[in-house]
Amino acid sequence: MRIALAQTNPLVGDLSGNAKRLLEACLKLSHQAQGTPPALVVSPELSLWGYPPRDLLLSPEHLQQQSEALNQLQQGLSHALPQTALLVGVVEPAPDQQHPRLFNAVALVEANGWRVVARKQLLPTYDVFDESRYFRPANQPSVLSFEAEGQDWRLGLTICEDLWVEDALQAQRLVGPDPIANLIPEKVDVLLNLSASPFGRTKASIRHQLAARAANRLNCPVIYVNQVGGNDELVFDGGSFVMAATGEVELQLPTCREAIACWDSTDRSAAATAGTMDSSESTDLEQLFQALVLGVRDYADKCGFHRALLGLSGGIDSALVAVIAAAALGADRVQALLMPSPWSSIGSIDDAEALAKRLGISTTTVPIQDLMQGFEATLTPALDQAPSGVTAENLQSRIRGTLLMAVANQQGQLLLSTGNKSELAVGYCTLYGDMNGGLAVIGDLYKSTVFSLCRWLDSPDAMACRKELGLPEHNNLIGPEILNKPPSAELRPDQQDSDSLPDYATLDPLLNDLIEKHSSGTQLIAAGHDPADVKRIEQLFRRAEFKRRQAPPVLKVSRQAFGTGWRLPIAAR
Repeated sequence: MRIALAQTNPLVGDLSGNAKRLLEACLKLSHQAQGTPPALVVSPELSLWGYPPRDLLLSPEHLQQQSEALNQLQQGLSHALPQTALLVGVVEPAPDQQHPRLFNAVALVEANGWRVVARKQLLPTYDVFDESRYFRPANQPSVLSFEAEGQDWRLGLTICEDLWVEDALQAQRLVGPDPIANLIPEKVDVLLNLSASPFGRTKASIRHQLAARAANRLNCPVIYVNQVGGNDELVFDGGSFVMAATGEVELQLPTCREAIACWDSTDRSAAATAGTMDSSESTDLEQLFQALVLGVRDYADKCGFHRALLGLSGGIDSALVAVIAAAALGADRVQALLMPSPWSSIGSIDDAEALAKRLGISTTTVPIQDLMQGFEATLTPALDQAPSGVTAENLQSRIRGTLLMAVANQQGQLLLSTGNKSELAVGYCTLYGDMNGGLAVIGDLYKSTVFSLCRWLDSPDAMACRKELGLPEHNNLIGPEILNKPPSAELRPDQQDSDSLPDYATLDPLLNDLIEKHSSGTQLIAAGHDPADVKRIEQLFRRAEFKRRQAPPVLKVSRQAFGTGWRLPIAAR
């Protein structure tokens, strides 16, 4: 039996457009098959809606659009591919009026009609997921009897979290049934998993391991089809695959781009050529970079922005954001503002201009000294003295933020915030200043990760990736001047980040334990962190929650990002 994997990039809520995208994928597969179309095409979880649809699921209008989109798919298959069926992710209204009123489901679309054939059993409610707000869990396994090539195939159907049932392989296992165990007595021929699993730096390997375990338990191949694309702060990396019953990968689709491919159940040669996943540090950093590029590209395109703007300081954070933006949108669609103050070094200005020239992005220099003097003169009567200390430092950032917002508003650009996770964690950022923007590109990268990613970008290992994304292929991209510069916001003469914070080599591991592991101060000290550092950082961390609540969406690339999956109260002890 020939089964196709359609790794699509949906626009959330665009049911008609997503249906069209699925039909185009089916037609492309048919053309690739040279006259022998697949019997079945498998698409991701909620592929008709895009994931996550959130409160669009409460809209009666969208539910009506789903019926129209399913009819659109059925008619399209009937006209062009009558021998091919499609498994598509949908929602199914419950037969009663109790809440939640929907099931996260799968529909089988054929030339002669469509019907729901599976419901999701495990509904995630951790981190960014809140499926129990909308869906009821199914209470039984789903098996589809499917006739193809003169044989009746028994297909086990699972949806995303239904595969995540191995305590030893994952950080958290939902309370509930084991959908894989429930399929063992059914003796299925193939297990299908329709997924919408966001990017994480270790997730690809975990998905393979989970599928290999399920293949072993069921003694059958596992077909895993994942969504790809950026939706708000989430980035879905695709990476769909077929896992043989032996635990070998027979087919591997690429990450961070749409892809379609066919798997033939009778072809046993594929496993020998599929290869294994590279788990090197370089590959990890490349996947991280690709995910950030995809996140920016889709956020801009799906929100209707054709150009992006950022403040370029000559520091490493804005340098990395500029590179990501150029890779995501093209250098001709990115503009940078240089806004030197009296405390800006000549080196920083030169470094920013040199980076922009290497990338091919346009720049405009807008000095802020006169504006600083104007604010000082205006505020002095109200303060009975000239602004000083943090107040004066924040004024610089807020002047820059105002200028950036004005240019972005006037020119219809997406303003990209350039702050990192370390800064967001401790409040080393200014509300209505450097936090301004429509998207926080590196807000889920600790400062140490920013350095690692920039060093990789300048290494020979990154050259193929740079070429693929249209970045300069030769020589340094970030450059040693930026890489070797002590981190500084240049808010006063000779100021450095280390004046206000521990060195990032000390700070970032502490923050990782505090945020990712939710460690207490006592636990942090027991883990070897300096007690004085712990007390100081804990205070800064708690005090900054009100700032984080007002930050732009943060592209999520870690296990715990500041965003919809972070729900710490502001007024709390």
